Amino acid sequence: MSATPSTSVVLAATLSVQALVAMALITLPVVAPVVAESLGISAAYVGLYIAMAYAGAMTASLFAGGAVRRFGAIRASQAGLALCALGVSICAIASPIASAIGAVLIGLGYGPITPASSHLLAKSTPAHRMSFVFSIKQTGVPLGGVLAGVMVPGLAGIIGWQSAFLVVALISLLCAVAIQPLCASLDADKNPDHRLSFGNGLAGPLRLVFSHRSLAVLAGVSFLFSITQVSLTTYMVTYLHEDLSMSLIVAGFILAVAQMAGVIGRLLWGYMSDRFLGPIKMLACLALLIGVCALITPLLKHMGTYWLILIVLSIFGSCAIGWNGVYLAEVARQAPAGQASIATGGTLSMTFLGVVVGPPLFGLIASITGSYGAAFAALTLPVVVCLWLLWRYRAAFARTAP
Repeated sequence: MSATPSTSVVLAATLSVQALVAMALITLPVVAPVVAESLGISAAYVGLYIAMAYAGAMTASLFAGGAVRRFGAIRASQAGLALCALGVSICAIASPIASAIGAVLIGLGYGPITPASSHLLAKSTPAHRMSFVFSIKQTGVPLGGVLAGVMVPGLAGIIGWQSAFLVVALISLLCAVAIQPLCASLDADKNPDHRLSFGNGLAGPLRLVFSHRSLAVLAGVSFLFSITQVSLTTYMVTYLHEDLSMSLIVAGFILAVAQMAGVIGRLLWGYMSDRFLGPIKMLACLALLIGVCALITPLLKHMGTYWLILIVLSIFGSCAIGWNGVYLAEVARQAPAGQASIATGGTLSMTFLGVVVGPPLFGLIASITGSYGAAFAALTLPVVVCLWLLWRYRAAFARTAP
Protein backbone atom coordinates (compact mmCIF):
# COMPACT_ATOMS: atom_id res chain seq x y z
CA MET A 1 0.00 0.00 0.00
CA SER A 2 1.32 3.46 -0.91
CA ALA A 3 2.51 5.71 1.88
CA THR A 4 0.16 8.58 2.72
CA PRO A 5 1.52 11.85 1.28
CA SER A 6 2.33 14.65 3.70
CA THR A 7 -0.10 17.49 4.30
CA SER A 8 2.16 19.84 2.35
CA VAL A 9 2.09 17.53 -0.68
CA VAL A 10 -1.72 17.31 -0.56
CA LEU A 11 -1.99 21.08 -0.19
CA ALA A 12 0.44 21.66 -3.09
CA ALA A 13 -1.53 19.28 -5.32
CA THR A 14 -4.93 20.80 -4.54
CA LEU A 15 -3.51 24.32 -4.89
CA SER A 16 -2.01 23.52 -8.31
CA VAL A 17 -5.22 21.95 -9.60
CA GLN A 18 -7.28 24.91 -8.35
CA ALA A 19 -4.93 27.40 -10.02
CA LEU A 20 -5.01 25.70 -13.41
CA VAL A 21 -8.77 25.26 -13.65
CA ALA A 22 -9.13 28.92 -12.64
CA MET A 23 -6.62 29.87 -15.34
CA ALA A 24 -8.62 27.90 -17.91
CA LEU A 25 -11.84 29.63 -16.86
CA ILE A 26 -10.48 33.16 -17.14
CA THR A 27 -8.36 32.60 -20.27
CA LEU A 28 -11.02 33.95 -22.63
CA PRO A 29 -12.06 36.95 -20.49
CA VAL A 30 -8.50 38.32 -20.24
CA VAL A 31 -8.39 38.68 -24.03
CA ALA A 32 -12.12 39.31 -24.49
CA PRO A 33 -11.73 42.43 -26.69
CA VAL A 34 -9.49 40.54 -29.16
CA VAL A 35 -11.71 37.45 -29.21
CA ALA A 36 -14.84 39.57 -29.57
CA GLU A 37 -13.30 41.38 -32.55
CA SER A 38 -12.48 38.05 -34.20
CA LEU A 39 -16.03 36.80 -33.63
CA GLY A 40 -17.65 40.07 -34.64
CA ILE A 41 -19.49 40.57 -31.33
CA SER A 42 -19.36 43.01 -28.39
CA ALA A 43 -16.90 42.34 -25.57
CA ALA A 44 -19.82 42.74 -23.16
CA TYR A 45 -20.96 39.27 -24.27
CA VAL A 46 -18.14 37.80 -22.19
CA GLY A 47 -20.71 37.86 -19.39
CA LEU A 48 -22.72 35.22 -21.23
CA TYR A 49 -19.59 33.08 -21.60
CA ILE A 50 -19.03 33.25 -17.85
CA ALA A 51 -22.71 32.51 -17.19
CA MET A 52 -22.62 29.38 -19.34
CA ALA A 53 -19.36 28.23 -17.75
CA TYR A 54 -20.76 28.58 -14.25
CA ALA A 55 -24.06 26.96 -15.21
CA GLY A 56 -21.92 23.92 -16.02
CA ALA A 57 -19.95 24.37 -12.80
CA MET A 58 -23.14 24.65 -10.74
CA THR A 59 -24.46 21.36 -12.13
CA ALA A 60 -21.11 19.59 -11.72
CA SER A 61 -20.69 20.78 -8.13
CA LEU A 62 -23.96 19.11 -7.12
CA PHE A 63 -22.74 15.75 -8.43
CA ALA A 64 -19.20 16.26 -7.13
CA GLY A 65 -19.78 14.88 -3.63
CA GLY A 66 -21.13 11.58 -4.97
CA ALA A 67 -18.38 11.39 -7.61
CA VAL A 68 -15.70 11.92 -4.96
CA ARG A 69 -17.15 9.14 -2.82
CA ARG A 70 -17.31 6.70 -5.74
CA PHE A 71 -14.17 7.51 -7.75
CA GLY A 72 -11.96 9.39 -5.27
CA ALA A 73 -11.00 13.06 -4.93
CA ILE A 74 -7.83 12.86 -7.05
CA ARG A 75 -9.58 11.03 -9.89
CA ALA A 76 -12.39 13.62 -9.82
CA SER A 77 -9.74 16.37 -10.00
CA GLN A 78 -8.08 14.72 -13.00
CA ALA A 79 -11.41 14.51 -14.79
CA GLY A 80 -11.98 18.20 -14.08
CA LEU A 81 -8.60 19.17 -15.52
CA ALA A 82 -9.25 17.10 -18.66
CA LEU A 83 -12.66 18.71 -19.21
CA CYS A 84 -11.14 22.19 -18.76
CA ALA A 85 -8.43 21.37 -21.32
CA LEU A 86 -11.04 20.17 -23.79
CA GLY A 87 -13.18 23.25 -23.22
CA VAL A 88 -10.33 25.72 -23.72
CA SER A 89 -9.30 23.88 -26.90
CA ILE A 90 -12.82 24.18 -28.31
CA CYS A 91 -12.88 27.89 -27.39
CA ALA A 92 -9.85 28.26 -29.68
CA ILE A 93 -12.23 27.75 -32.63
CA ALA A 94 -13.26 31.22 -33.82
CA SER A 95 -16.99 30.71 -33.47
CA PRO A 96 -19.58 31.92 -30.92
CA ILE A 97 -21.08 28.42 -30.84
CA ALA A 98 -17.68 26.87 -30.13
CA SER A 99 -17.11 29.41 -27.35
CA ALA A 100 -20.46 28.48 -25.81
CA ILE A 101 -19.71 24.73 -25.94
CA GLY A 102 -16.22 25.30 -24.58
CA ALA A 103 -17.58 27.45 -21.74
CA VAL A 104 -19.94 24.68 -20.61
CA LEU A 105 -17.15 22.07 -20.71
CA ILE A 106 -14.81 24.31 -18.72
CA GLY A 107 -17.58 24.79 -16.16
CA LEU A 108 -18.19 21.04 -15.91
CA GLY A 109 -14.47 20.63 -15.22
CA TYR A 110 -14.30 23.52 -12.76
CA GLY A 111 -17.26 22.43 -10.62
CA PRO A 112 -15.84 19.27 -8.96
CA ILE A 113 -12.48 20.76 -7.99
CA THR A 114 -13.40 22.58 -4.77
CA PRO A 115 -15.58 19.77 -3.30
CA ALA A 116 -12.79 17.30 -4.07
CA SER A 117 -10.13 19.40 -2.37
CA SER A 118 -12.43 20.12 0.60
CA HIS A 119 -12.84 16.36 1.03
CA LEU A 120 -9.06 15.93 1.20
CA LEU A 121 -8.35 18.89 3.48
CA ALA A 122 -11.29 18.39 5.88
CA LYS A 123 -9.89 14.98 6.84
CA SER A 124 -6.51 16.34 7.88
CA THR A 125 -7.01 19.92 9.11
CA PRO A 126 -7.75 20.83 12.77
CA ALA A 127 -10.92 22.91 13.16
CA HIS A 128 -9.07 25.91 14.61
CA ARG A 129 -6.81 26.16 11.53
CA MET A 130 -9.38 25.51 8.82
CA SER A 131 -9.86 29.11 7.66
CA PHE A 132 -6.13 29.59 7.08
CA VAL A 133 -5.48 26.19 5.45
CA PHE A 134 -8.51 26.43 3.21
CA SER A 135 -7.51 29.99 2.34
CA ILE A 136 -4.07 28.77 1.25
CA LYS A 137 -5.70 26.25 -1.06
CA GLN A 138 -8.16 28.82 -2.37
CA THR A 139 -5.31 31.14 -3.34
CA GLY A 140 -5.23 28.87 -6.39
CA VAL A 141 -8.16 30.81 -7.86
CA PRO A 142 -6.47 34.25 -7.92
CA LEU A 143 -3.14 32.59 -8.77
CA GLY A 144 -4.86 31.17 -11.82
CA GLY A 145 -6.03 34.68 -12.59
CA VAL A 146 -2.47 35.96 -12.23
CA LEU A 147 -1.20 33.30 -14.63
CA ALA A 148 -3.93 34.11 -17.13
CA GLY A 149 -3.43 37.88 -16.83
CA VAL A 150 0.34 37.64 -17.27
CA MET A 151 0.62 34.82 -19.82
CA VAL A 152 -2.39 34.86 -22.11
CA PRO A 153 -2.34 38.48 -23.43
CA GLY A 154 1.41 38.21 -24.02
CA LEU A 155 1.12 34.84 -25.77
CA ALA A 156 -1.82 36.12 -27.80
CA GLY A 157 0.34 38.98 -29.04
CA ILE A 158 3.15 36.61 -30.04
CA ILE A 159 1.44 33.46 -31.36
CA GLY A 160 -2.21 34.55 -31.61
CA TRP A 161 -5.05 34.07 -29.12
CA GLN A 162 -6.06 30.67 -30.49
CA SER A 163 -2.60 29.16 -30.03
CA ALA A 164 -2.42 30.76 -26.56
CA PHE A 165 -5.62 28.88 -25.64
CA LEU A 166 -4.05 25.58 -26.74
CA VAL A 167 -1.01 26.23 -24.53
CA VAL A 168 -3.34 26.66 -21.53
CA ALA A 169 -5.08 23.38 -22.42
CA LEU A 170 -1.75 21.55 -22.57
CA ILE A 171 -0.70 22.83 -19.14
CA SER A 172 -3.96 21.51 -17.63
CA LEU A 173 -3.37 18.06 -19.12
CA LEU A 174 0.20 17.97 -17.80
CA CYS A 175 -1.10 18.71 -14.29
CA ALA A 176 -3.61 15.85 -14.56
CA VAL A 177 -0.73 13.50 -15.37
CA ALA A 178 1.46 14.92 -12.59
CA ILE A 179 -1.03 14.13 -9.79
CA GLN A 180 -1.58 10.52 -10.90
CA PRO A 181 0.89 9.09 -8.31
CA LEU A 182 -1.36 10.43 -5.51
CA CYS A 183 -4.37 8.34 -6.57
CA ALA A 184 -3.42 5.11 -4.79
CA SER A 185 -3.16 6.65 -1.32
CA LEU A 186 -5.52 9.64 -1.38
CA ASP A 187 -8.33 7.80 -3.17
CA ALA A 188 -8.11 4.79 -0.86
CA ASP A 189 -11.35 5.87 0.88
CA LYS A 190 -13.44 5.73 -2.31
CA ASN A 191 -16.48 3.47 -2.43
CA PRO A 192 -16.95 1.95 -5.93
CA ASP A 193 -20.38 0.69 -4.87
CA HIS A 194 -21.70 4.19 -4.13
CA ARG A 195 -24.63 4.87 -6.42
CA LEU A 196 -24.76 7.98 -8.57
CA SER A 197 -28.35 8.90 -9.36
CA PHE A 198 -29.39 11.98 -11.30
CA GLY A 199 -32.24 12.99 -8.98
CA ASN A 200 -30.38 12.43 -5.72
CA GLY A 201 -27.21 13.91 -7.16
CA LEU A 202 -29.01 17.18 -7.80
CA ALA A 203 -31.32 17.30 -4.79
CA GLY A 204 -29.25 15.60 -2.08
CA PRO A 205 -26.63 18.34 -1.55
CA LEU A 206 -29.31 21.05 -1.65
CA ARG A 207 -31.46 19.18 0.90
CA LEU A 208 -28.44 18.96 3.20
CA VAL A 209 -27.66 22.68 2.86
CA PHE A 210 -31.19 23.98 3.32
CA SER A 211 -31.90 21.69 6.27
CA HIS A 212 -29.16 23.53 8.24
CA ARG A 213 -29.74 27.26 8.78
CA SER A 214 -26.04 28.08 9.01
CA LEU A 215 -25.25 26.30 5.73
CA ALA A 216 -28.22 27.95 4.00
CA VAL A 217 -27.02 31.41 5.10
CA LEU A 218 -23.49 30.66 3.89
CA ALA A 219 -24.93 29.55 0.55
CA GLY A 220 -26.86 32.83 0.23
CA VAL A 221 -23.84 34.91 1.22
CA SER A 222 -21.64 33.09 -1.30
CA PHE A 223 -24.25 33.75 -4.01
CA LEU A 224 -23.93 37.49 -3.36
CA PHE A 225 -20.15 37.56 -2.94
CA SER A 226 -19.67 35.61 -6.17
CA ILE A 227 -21.56 38.26 -8.14
CA THR A 228 -18.97 40.86 -7.11
CA GLN A 229 -15.95 38.58 -7.49
CA VAL A 230 -16.58 37.32 -10.99
CA SER A 231 -17.90 40.65 -12.26
CA LEU A 232 -14.59 42.15 -11.16
CA THR A 233 -12.37 39.48 -12.71
CA THR A 234 -14.46 39.17 -15.87
CA TYR A 235 -14.80 42.86 -16.71
CA MET A 236 -11.71 44.51 -15.23
CA VAL A 237 -9.63 44.20 -18.41
CA THR A 238 -12.51 45.34 -20.61
CA TYR A 239 -13.27 48.26 -18.26
CA LEU A 240 -9.64 49.42 -18.23
CA HIS A 241 -9.30 48.96 -21.99
CA GLU A 242 -12.56 50.58 -23.11
CA ASP A 243 -13.35 53.13 -20.37
CA LEU A 244 -9.78 54.11 -19.44
CA SER A 245 -8.17 53.48 -22.88
CA MET A 246 -5.42 51.24 -21.54
CA SER A 247 -3.67 48.67 -23.72
CA LEU A 248 -4.55 45.01 -23.21
CA ILE A 249 -1.04 44.31 -21.91
CA VAL A 250 -1.30 47.04 -19.24
CA ALA A 251 -4.87 46.08 -18.36
CA GLY A 252 -3.85 42.41 -18.07
CA PHE A 253 -0.99 43.41 -15.78
CA ILE A 254 -3.35 45.37 -13.52
CA LEU A 255 -5.70 42.37 -13.41
CA ALA A 256 -2.73 40.21 -12.42
CA VAL A 257 -1.86 42.65 -9.62
CA ALA A 258 -5.46 42.61 -8.37
CA GLN A 259 -5.47 38.81 -8.49
CA MET A 260 -2.19 38.73 -6.59
CA ALA A 261 -3.79 40.99 -3.99
CA GLY A 262 -6.53 38.36 -3.84
CA VAL A 263 -3.89 35.73 -3.05
CA ILE A 264 -2.55 37.85 -0.20
CA GLY A 265 -6.09 38.65 0.91
CA ARG A 266 -7.11 34.99 1.11
CA LEU A 267 -4.17 34.28 3.40
CA LEU A 268 -4.61 37.44 5.49
CA TRP A 269 -8.38 37.12 5.91
CA GLY A 270 -8.07 33.43 6.76
CA TYR A 271 -5.50 34.22 9.44
CA MET A 272 -7.56 37.11 10.85
CA SER A 273 -10.69 34.95 10.89
CA ASP A 274 -8.97 32.17 12.84
CA ARG A 275 -7.04 34.44 15.19
CA PHE A 276 -9.19 37.51 15.81
CA LEU A 277 -12.60 38.12 14.25
CA GLY A 278 -14.19 34.75 13.54
CA PRO A 279 -15.66 33.89 10.13
CA ILE A 280 -18.95 35.80 10.28
CA LYS A 281 -17.45 39.13 11.38
CA MET A 282 -14.64 38.64 8.86
CA LEU A 283 -17.12 38.14 6.01
CA ALA A 284 -19.06 41.24 7.11
CA CYS A 285 -15.89 43.36 7.10
CA LEU A 286 -15.02 42.15 3.61
CA ALA A 287 -18.51 42.99 2.37
CA LEU A 288 -18.12 46.55 3.66
CA LEU A 289 -14.76 47.00 1.94
CA ILE A 290 -16.13 45.60 -1.33
CA GLY A 291 -18.98 48.11 -1.21
CA VAL A 292 -16.61 51.03 -0.73
CA CYS A 293 -14.36 49.91 -3.60
CA ALA A 294 -17.36 49.38 -5.89
CA LEU A 295 -18.37 53.00 -5.34
CA ILE A 296 -14.85 54.32 -5.96
CA THR A 297 -14.16 52.29 -9.14
CA PRO A 298 -16.30 54.46 -11.49
CA LEU A 299 -14.21 57.45 -10.41
CA LEU A 300 -10.91 55.88 -11.51
CA LYS A 301 -11.04 57.41 -14.99
CA HIS A 302 -10.92 60.85 -13.36
CA MET A 303 -7.93 60.03 -11.14
CA GLY A 304 -5.34 60.01 -13.91
CA THR A 305 -2.62 58.02 -12.11
CA TYR A 306 -1.81 54.34 -12.53
CA TRP A 307 -0.62 54.07 -8.93
CA LEU A 308 -3.96 55.15 -7.51
CA ILE A 309 -5.79 52.84 -9.90
CA LEU A 310 -3.52 49.97 -8.83
CA ILE A 311 -4.13 50.67 -5.13
CA VAL A 312 -7.93 50.83 -5.43
CA LEU A 313 -8.22 47.74 -7.62
CA SER A 314 -5.76 45.84 -5.43
CA ILE A 315 -7.88 46.49 -2.34
CA PHE A 316 -10.98 45.60 -4.36
CA GLY A 317 -9.32 42.37 -5.51
CA SER A 318 -8.03 41.42 -2.06
CA CYS A 319 -11.58 41.52 -0.68
CA ALA A 320 -13.76 40.45 -3.63
CA ILE A 321 -11.41 37.55 -4.39
CA GLY A 322 -10.22 36.88 -0.84
CA TRP A 323 -13.43 35.77 0.94
CA ASN A 324 -13.63 32.18 -0.33
CA GLY A 325 -11.29 30.43 2.08
CA VAL A 326 -13.10 31.81 5.14
CA TYR A 327 -16.45 30.77 3.66
CA LEU A 328 -15.36 27.26 2.60
CA ALA A 329 -13.73 26.55 5.95
CA GLU A 330 -16.93 27.56 7.75
CA VAL A 331 -18.96 25.29 5.44
CA ALA A 332 -16.67 22.40 6.35
CA ARG A 333 -17.04 23.25 10.06
CA GLN A 334 -20.82 23.48 9.88
CA ALA A 335 -21.26 20.34 7.75
CA PRO A 336 -22.28 17.06 9.44
CA ALA A 337 -19.37 14.68 10.03
CA GLY A 338 -18.12 13.06 6.83
CA GLN A 339 -20.26 15.25 4.57
CA ALA A 340 -17.91 18.18 3.90
CA SER A 341 -17.69 17.48 0.15
CA ILE A 342 -21.48 17.16 -0.21
CA ALA A 343 -22.14 20.33 1.82
CA THR A 344 -19.45 22.16 -0.16
CA GLY A 345 -21.01 21.03 -3.43
CA GLY A 346 -24.45 22.19 -2.29
CA THR A 347 -23.32 25.63 -1.18
CA LEU A 348 -21.10 26.02 -4.24
CA SER A 349 -24.10 25.48 -6.48
CA MET A 350 -25.47 28.70 -5.01
CA THR A 351 -22.06 30.37 -5.42
CA PHE A 352 -22.05 29.42 -9.08
CA LEU A 353 -25.67 30.54 -9.49
CA GLY A 354 -24.51 34.02 -8.48
CA VAL A 355 -21.94 33.87 -11.24
CA VAL A 356 -24.55 32.72 -13.76
CA VAL A 357 -26.80 35.66 -12.84
CA GLY A 358 -24.22 38.37 -12.07
CA PRO A 359 -22.00 38.91 -15.13
CA PRO A 360 -24.85 39.02 -17.69
CA LEU A 361 -26.64 41.61 -15.52
CA PHE A 362 -23.36 43.50 -15.17
CA GLY A 363 -22.94 43.46 -18.96
CA LEU A 364 -26.54 44.57 -19.41
CA ILE A 365 -26.07 47.53 -17.06
CA ALA A 366 -22.83 48.46 -18.84
CA SER A 367 -24.56 48.30 -22.24
CA ILE A 368 -27.56 50.37 -21.12
CA THR A 369 -25.49 53.05 -19.37
CA GLY A 370 -22.57 52.95 -21.79
CA SER A 371 -20.24 52.70 -18.80
CA TYR A 372 -18.59 49.75 -17.12
CA GLY A 373 -17.96 52.04 -14.15
CA ALA A 374 -21.70 52.40 -13.54
CA ALA A 375 -22.03 48.62 -13.53
CA PHE A 376 -19.30 48.40 -10.88
CA ALA A 377 -21.19 50.91 -8.73
CA ALA A 378 -24.28 48.68 -8.96
CA LEU A 379 -22.35 45.95 -7.11
CA THR A 380 -23.15 47.75 -3.87
CA LEU A 381 -26.65 46.22 -3.97
CA PRO A 382 -25.61 42.57 -3.39
CA VAL A 383 -23.17 43.81 -0.74
CA VAL A 384 -26.00 45.41 1.25
CA VAL A 385 -28.08 42.22 1.08
CA CYS A 386 -25.06 40.17 2.17
CA LEU A 387 -24.54 42.35 5.24
CA TRP A 388 -28.21 42.01 6.17
CA LEU A 389 -28.06 38.20 5.96
CA LEU A 390 -24.94 38.00 8.13
CA TRP A 391 -26.51 40.26 10.76
CA ARG A 392 -30.01 38.75 10.68
CA TYR A 393 -28.91 35.12 11.09
CA ARG A 394 -25.74 35.53 13.16
CA ALA A 395 -27.29 33.47 15.99
CA ALA A 396 -27.38 30.35 13.79
CA PHE A 397 -23.57 30.28 13.82
CA ALA A 398 -23.32 31.00 17.55
CA ARG A 399 -25.48 27.93 18.29
CA THR A 400 -23.53 25.61 15.98
CA ALA A 401 -19.99 26.83 16.61
CA PRO A 402 -17.59 24.02 17.56
